[in-house]
Amino acid sequence: MKMRPLHDRVVIRRVEEEAKTAGGILLPGSAAEKPSQGEVISVGKGIRLENGELRPLDVKAGDRVLFGQYAGSTVKIDGQEYLIMKESEIFAVLEA
Repeated sequence: MKMRPLHDRVVIRRVEEEAKTAGGILLPGSAAEKPSQGEVISVGKGIRLENGELRPLDVKAGDRVLFGQYAGSTVKIDGQEYLIMKESEIFAVLEA
């Protein structure tokens, strides 16, 4: 299923981080924190400014981003879990 968010919203799939502590201890799934990194799947057309112009978003599909632990709303589509959040909830785009 293809999904296009509205306005300044972004659809993100979480990227699982390694479940090991700095000391090398493996954490069970319930003890690990939810990852705060993800891959942008789809973006809206942009935000409408007060003068009526449409400002496109700074992120694009395929970007790897960093966001807050409690950012966005979780939705499940076709068995896959996604986050939908406003662009303003994204802290940074991670670059290689």
